Amino acid sequence: MFDIYTIIFLALAVFIFIRLRSVLGQRTGRERPPYDPYSTRDVRAQAGDKVVTLPTRNAETMTRPAEAVQDRWKGIAAEGSPTASGLDAIAAADRSFDAKHFVTGAKAAYEMIVGAFAAGDRKALKGLLSREVYDGFEAAIKDREAKGDTVENKFVSLDTADITGAELRNNTAQVTVRFVSQLISATRDKSGNVIDGSPDKVTEVTDVWTFARDVTARDPNWKLVATEAGQ
Repeated sequence: MFDIYTIIFLALAVFIFIRLRSVLGQRTGRERPPYDPYSTRDVRAQAGDKVVTLPTRNAETMTRPAEAVQDRWKGIAAEGSPTASGLDAIAAADRSFDAKHFVTGAKAAYEMIVGAFAAGDRKALKGLLSREVYDGFEAAIKDREAKGDTVENKFVSLDTADITGAELRNNTAQVTVRFVSQLISATRDKSGNVIDGSPDKVTEVTDVWTFARDVTARDPNWKLVATEAGQ
């Protein structure tokens, strides 16, 4: 039986699929936007924009029995770790927060954003990213277009998506996720020559992304506020 998390994630996926159906399966591969958003980690999500959607509070959520503290983040974060403490703070401020369902939504957002960046779909990206991250992505797309370069990517698999950090700064929740995916990626110049990557080789790509939202806002949506290539 579908719960509210699954319904909202599916609705978001269908919405983005309609926008990106011509580029589904594409990925950015090793091409990275020339931007280091971790210098502005304390970025507040802009109300009204869309990204990883968590459910709004409802009677069922508010009356759900609390999990035992030692089991709350089992399989997500080690007991007593800084990440677990951060998740505790977020959950205390937002009773609707569920880390496992958040990861499910973050994985969907990862695929959507990577595909939109490869396709140069500014409209889709604008609704999924914070203003600072969007500016970095848009600059990279503009540079690529000016050179006449194109990106050809094929998504093979998304192997892992692990929460590696979480914190609550004032009213802003931030959750960092480490993604490991398998991609086939090639960048071609305007003459069609491969200038980066390979159209035949599968490459493992690691990305570390941070999502954020204002827990006091009525809008339950999260936005991507930071990206970097991981190890």
